[in-house]
Amino acid sequence: MRWFCLLALAGCATPAAPDTTPPLAGGDRLVGRPFATRAPVIAKNGMAATAHPLASQAAIEILRAGGSAVDAAIAANAVLGLMEPTGCGIGGDLFAIVWDPEEKALSGLNASGRAPAGQSLEALRAALAKRTAIPPIGALPVTVPGAVDGWFELHAAHGRLDMRDVLAPAIRYAEEGFAVTQLIAHYWRLNFERFATYEAEGFPFVELANARATYLIDGHAPAEGEVFTNPDLAKTYRAIAEGGRDAFYRGDLARTIAAYVERVGGALRYEDLASHSSTWVEPVSVRYRGYDVYELPPNTQGVAALQMLAMLEGFDLAALDPVDRIHVMVEAKRLAFEDRARWYADPAFADVPLNGLIDPAYSAARRASIDPTRAQPTVEAGAPPESGDTTYLTVADRDGMMVSLIQSNYRGMGSGLVPDGLGFMLQDRGELFALEPGHANVYAPKKRPFHTIIPAFVMKDGRPWLAFGVMGGAMQPQGHAQILVNLLDLGMNLQEAGDAARWRHAGSSQPTGEAASGTGTLFVERGISPAVRRGLEAKGHVVEVGEGGFGGYQAIRFDAERGVYVGASEMRKDGQVVGY
Repeated sequence: MRWFCLLALAGCATPAAPDTTPPLAGGDRLVGRPFATRAPVIAKNGMAATAHPLASQAAIEILRAGGSAVDAAIAANAVLGLMEPTGCGIGGDLFAIVWDPEEKALSGLNASGRAPAGQSLEALRAALAKRTAIPPIGALPVTVPGAVDGWFELHAAHGRLDMRDVLAPAIRYAEEGFAVTQLIAHYWRLNFERFATYEAEGFPFVELANARATYLIDGHAPAEGEVFTNPDLAKTYRAIAEGGRDAFYRGDLARTIAAYVERVGGALRYEDLASHSSTWVEPVSVRYRGYDVYELPPNTQGVAALQMLAMLEGFDLAALDPVDRIHVMVEAKRLAFEDRARWYADPAFADVPLNGLIDPAYSAARRASIDPTRAQPTVEAGAPPESGDTTYLTVADRDGMMVSLIQSNYRGMGSGLVPDGLGFMLQDRGELFALEPGHANVYAPKKRPFHTIIPAFVMKDGRPWLAFGVMGGAMQPQGHAQILVNLLDLGMNLQEAGDAARWRHAGSSQPTGEAASGTGTLFVERGISPAVRRGLEAKGHVVEVGEGGFGGYQAIRFDAERGVYVGASEMRKDGQVVGY
């Protein structure tokens, strides 16, 4: 039975998971007993783990042709933008962490776009009329798409093959067609149902004719097994391959994007595209159980995962029973997310106390506020000392380069806006701005919005150990923490760590300004036993068996002792690991 994860919301909403879902380790089964649905993949020369089998195969095709891990990651991302438009595409943003074996260094790339320069907060609020939040559809949430510039920044630093070769698999599939998977067909249909609902409700600056012409077949979303082509996207990819990043940001593609957005009433202009640039950033880390865990700094939410782990470091999680273990993890999440709502924003516009948020003394103080016997009725942001939907993929090559990359249009397929004849949808990431003056994440011209998507990387004794991610809105830092607890506290292998049943807490304060609602709701997968659920309820948690939203996991681990890669992929999605 398929597990569906619908990207119709910022998180996910999916049909019920099967009763055979493995429990969180320490639940109904003994820790360390094998229960993974499949074994990890092991290979020596290179590996790719993506959310679609054909994307993983495209990455391996590039590796075999002499491409680097970065070349292969770009190739896979381009294929996913075609085959998984429900979660990603070149109308969206990108973040990556790269291990360079020659430099023996990690680097981070923030390839997220900014708000239009010509639209003020006052103008945006006026355009919203009586609405109190930026909508998830139409021109108002559109920000500059950063993914293509991210590709070329990564390629300039680490690429080997010509971009025409790198994008060739995606162009071929776009022209010749591919069979749509069950999972993506499900997303596709529900996204267009959602678009129709918003259109009927009269959301401003919405135009869906181009989206329907591009993404529907005879008026319906592609069904499972139906062959879909996107000749417009093939032309766009070809223009990018031949003309470079300037073809997208300064050439005819940029002019087409800008003219279309202006026509439908939006504020994005050619100058916003022409002035766009990505930013190389220093990954941030905390040590957990002797491993150095790296995330990217705000405007992403990666630091929330680090804050959780820094608090959890003080608990002997392996010795706790499942109820107590999940309880303290959820309480750590609640505390980290209050800080996330208060502090995380574009550091070019806000004073983000980055070092203070992961300062050991601050982490210890936050940890001390966790009551091991009871869920706190309310939690608040702290005062750290001075000192932000989706596809995730990871690729490793024979020279030791490893890439952790995440890319997204944000909510589902994006804004619903498809520029004339270009074959892709613009993102709706601007929905995540706050509208309250004085808020760290308040909208401002040329500002990057708070971002949910986060790649992760783990080092051990100065050497690369793990590139991984868990896609899915606010689930991502929660998923990162759960994966690492499963690996480092509970001794699971790489595939077991992803297959184990997950929990997801909702109801924390938001970077858009919404306040927390009591203890929130703790959603759990069915593999977390009824006894554990009752135990969590006894501690004051509101527990529901979730219908989805538990993320999508991919991972590659480097086994330095044997000189091989070990890969794992999400059983809840179409993911596949391929090695050679």
